[in-house]
Amino acid sequence: MKGPDDLTVEHDPSPPNEYTVRVSAGQSGWEVNILRPDGSVGWARHCAGEAEARTYASTVQQHVYWLSQEKFREYYRIDEPVL
Repeated sequence: MKGPDDLTVEHDPSPPNEYTVRVSAGQSGWEVNILRPDGSVGWARHCAGEAEARTYASTVQQHVYWLSQEKFREYYRIDEPVL
């Protein structure tokens, strides 16, 4: 039996955001890439060093977790891949 203080919350989970983040060091410096679900690069940012790249990638990873794929694409202005 439920009392007046019982709370039922129904949650319809949205599908997981399948974007991923990659940090890499290359000949031209550090870069953060956002990878589309198909593995292609949807967005890239060059960084001054490793600390900046890892910090930025951490922020992007939080957004992957928090936002739906649609909102994430909108926020980072990532176009759908052309098929």
